[in-house]
Amino acid sequence: MSYKLFIPGPIAVSTKTLQAMAQPMIGHRSTDFVALYNGLQPKLQTLFATKDPVYISTSSAWGSMEGAVRNLTKTKVLNCMNGAFSDKWNDVALRVGKGAGALKSEWGQPVDPAALRKELATGAYDTVTLIHNETSTGTMSDLSALAAVLREFPDVISIVDTVSSFSAVPIEKDALGIDVIITGSQKALALPPGLSLISVSKRALDRAAGVTQRGYYFDFVEFQKNHEQGMTPSTPVIPLIYALKSKVEEIEAETLPVRYARHLRLNETMRAWGAAKGFTLFPAKEFGSRSLNCFSNTLNYDLGALNKTLK
Repeated sequence: MSYKLFIPGPIAVSTKTLQAMAQPMIGHRSTDFVALYNGLQPKLQTLFATKDPVYISTSSAWGSMEGAVRNLTKTKVLNCMNGAFSDKWNDVALRVGKGAGALKSEWGQPVDPAALRKELATGAYDTVTLIHNETSTGTMSDLSALAAVLREFPDVISIVDTVSSFSAVPIEKDALGIDVIITGSQKALALPPGLSLISVSKRALDRAAGVTQRGYYFDFVEFQKNHEQGMTPSTPVIPLIYALKSKVEEIEAETLPVRYARHLRLNETMRAWGAAKGFTLFPAKEFGSRSLNCFSNTLNYDLGALNKTLK
């Protein structure tokens, strides 16, 4: 059976990526795995624009998103909510027994920096979650403006989901001062589902070390201990890590500026096609996602090929 997926994720995976997954299995405590893991680090740090470590977790991004709340919230987490996935983060925080507040925006509207500042000024929160690109509505919040607000509150740890924007638009983790960035494999990275990447700052690690009941599987302290040995805390999905290696090498060869420009070009092409067919965007144009994730898997470098597909 053949599928052609036009959904945000999972998305169709290239033959090259599938072939990368077919390599012989290695032990996750072997020197071969250590070489694979350590070889990925500088490339992943480039993608995250960070000097912080990048942990590799065998889970969907939601596992790491829940884990981040458990690791970092001592008093109360503020969940910025403007769509189905960001709303769910609030539900997850409550389910794991954390005090949680809801900063709600209308679906299709970005998170408001002024509203964020007002909530944080209460002093009630030590952690904030937000989704850069809310996939459910196609709405991208201004991460730079929100990060500027977060920097005004140095005791608040920031956790950002970038699942549908990571590697499709520039996200400068260190320059923005973001503590934790989480992404998954099945959207903009164009890999099969089942892998999440987490970049964690030193101050977030220090916070985690003082938080009880972090659990084990998503414990940032455990991730760091194993990271220092070129390993993961638990048995990882090694075929997907081979696929990740293949993908980051592709991105490196294309170069990030060209990749960003390609996503923007295809995004604009898709919007123009939709407008010509009588469709309108749900969010206001200035808030609409700039990453065309439903096509990022096909590596359509040829704009003519995309136009032919859409006609």
